[in-house]
Amino acid sequence: MENINTENKSITKLMKGNEALAEAAILAGCDAYFGYPITPQSEVLEYLSREMPQRGGVVLQAESEIAAINMIYGGAGAGFRVMTSSSSPGISLMQEGISYIACAELPCLLVNVNRAGPGLGTIQPAQGDYFQAVKGGGHGDYKLIVLAPNSVQEMSDFVFLGFELADKYRNPVMILSDGAIGQMMEKVTFDKGEVKRIPKPWATVGKPKDRERNYITSLIIKPEKMEEHNRKLVAKYKEVEQNEVRYEEIETRDAEYLLVAFGLSARICHKAVTLAREKGIKAGLIRPITLFPFPSKRIAELAEHAKLFLTIELNTGQMVEDVKLAVSGKVPVEFYGRQGGMVPTPDEILNKLENLI
Repeated sequence: MENINTENKSITKLMKGNEALAEAAILAGCDAYFGYPITPQSEVLEYLSREMPQRGGVVLQAESEIAAINMIYGGAGAGFRVMTSSSSPGISLMQEGISYIACAELPCLLVNVNRAGPGLGTIQPAQGDYFQAVKGGGHGDYKLIVLAPNSVQEMSDFVFLGFELADKYRNPVMILSDGAIGQMMEKVTFDKGEVKRIPKPWATVGKPKDRERNYITSLIIKPEKMEEHNRKLVAKYKEVEQNEVRYEEIETRDAEYLLVAFGLSARICHKAVTLAREKGIKAGLIRPITLFPFPSKRIAELAEHAKLFLTIELNTGQMVEDVKLAVSGKVPVEFYGRQGGMVPTPDEILNKLENLI
């Protein structure tokens, strides 16, 4: 299905989440994609391999995820808009390179279509990579900006936002999705507007006569220089926390019981809130859209009037730790999760909430 609006140059299609993300990458001006196939995100590589070379971009299936992330390092260092995608075990293999890229302050877009683990696990949806994404999965002190879509439309929209934030802060951005959102089909609208780009005078594009050579490295031997660079990174992360927090609230105005969920879990919790309200339970939902920066301040504000928080995750309990830190002991924070690719129903979540009440 395809619907074209000639007035605002938008186009609406019925697409899988992975395909919508890939099409958005092309429209957002991605110059090059380097990746390696792994279920449940292989459609990203397949779609881009078919479409992107015909539209001026470069696609290369690397020999491994480790090779792919180092190609991202090189492409980003040369000033190009670059992206990779993978799923949980593949992202684990990329962690060393991601740490190098973060230290070198290079903008790029990383996509993790999360599957259930640990280990090779199963290809079913999960949210077990939360810690890895928001706490710095590789070595050293660094942060990724992390966006968590909960629809096919957001799989598209967050590509544009991700590239914009990466360029603005010279920092890698991760879209943390999951196998269900990557595979589900929904209507998605693309706006074919002008691609936003900013100058990159720091890029390694040769030496013009009017400036010195540019050097990009993550190797800083002298400890005092390394500490200075660490402090620079920390200052940048604080700026991100001040300016880029994003979240969605549903029925929170008078809510006594707050559900906290991201991604696929938030879609299910939205229905659970509706069911709770029908039974006279004043439930609400706050959905973190940015997992880093986390909406800690807003959760703390909601804790002033709430009786209970319940976090819902497709893991054994990860984001719940950040919710507890934000609530700071003001009210109880409980957790309910499913693992291994199992997904809770709205009735299941409502039953858990009723039992806690």
